[in-house]
Amino acid sequence: MLLQDFIGYLAASLTTCSFVPQALQTFRTRDVSGISLGMYSVFTVGIALWLVYGLALGAWPIVAANAVTLALAGAILAMKLRYGRSR
Repeated sequence: MLLQDFIGYLAASLTTCSFVPQALQTFRTRDVSGISLGMYSVFTVGIALWLVYGLALGAWPIVAANAVTLALAGAILAMKLRYGRSR
């Protein structure tokens, strides 16, 4: 494995894992009051575009990280849309 790939996978792992605590807390509590709908909407679209970019380049660290991050951010966004209005 090339050094730049290793750095890419490490960076991708760390930034993607940073979403896990927020996602778990949101799933457990369903408290989305502290989550910005605008920020998560724009962020989720941005992550989707990074995923497309990674696929176009064949850059697997970018693809892997953004696929997982998109799933986590999309789930948080969906919970914000579902539970954000009821509170």
